[in-house]
Amino acid sequence: MRPAKYSEARIDDIHDPENVSLHQVFYKPNQFGAQQNMLPTVRRSPPNMHPLESSWAPAWAGIGALGDGLNHRQALLSAYNEGHRVYHSQQHLEECLEFFDEVQRHAEDAPALCLALWYHDAIYPIPGKDKKERSARLAAKHLLAAGVAPERVRRVEALILAIRHKSVPQDHDQCLMVDINLAILAAPDERFDEYEQQIRQEYRKVPGFLFRLRRKAILRSLLKRPRIYASELFYERLEDIARYNLRRAIA
Repeated sequence: MRPAKYSEARIDDIHDPENVSLHQVFYKPNQFGAQQNMLPTVRRSPPNMHPLESSWAPAWAGIGALGDGLNHRQALLSAYNEGHRVYHSQQHLEECLEFFDEVQRHAEDAPALCLALWYHDAIYPIPGKDKKERSARLAAKHLLAAGVAPERVRRVEALILAIRHKSVPQDHDQCLMVDINLAILAAPDERFDEYEQQIRQEYRKVPGFLFRLRRKAILRSLLKRPRIYASELFYERLEDIARYNLRRAIA
């Protein structure tokens, strides 16, 4: 039986079958407690306005960047709409920003977290290596050119690199970043099934038997973790549903 529906709060690279060797990081409960914000938050989206439309300007200004950066925003949207993308597309960006809109009040540096989400899949060749590293470098290039303080730029880079899942998140915002990226695992049945199909379509050039082998290895490794979600916020809401979906996907 499916676990109870997750919270009304709108809640995803485990998504890359090339990463079969990565997801062995274990999170400890209460590793990072929710902390009081020390930096300005990004304004919540006004009613009837999607975070895709409302999040960029306050995050760009909030991190101390000059100008409006709209040329970079448009270039990112063009990238997320590249023809070879099926899951790592504008839909994924929108879903991440919806979750950000709900949890950003819990972030220590909401503008940095928001921009990290905007840039985290900016570069996504299929196949291709070092996607997150290249995306982080692109974000750093744009932010430094806009006059952002180097320490804030490094924070954005670290947030993007955290979702390589090569090590335990180093702070509360990295936990939120990782969890937002993994939130798709706890989607309702229809959306989770669509997500699985989208990953297969992105990697359609990989032979079916090899894709299934690698994909199931990734999903099993997630199930072996003591917990999937690093933050208490996501763990309490989504852990059981994500485990249900993973078991169903590898059955």
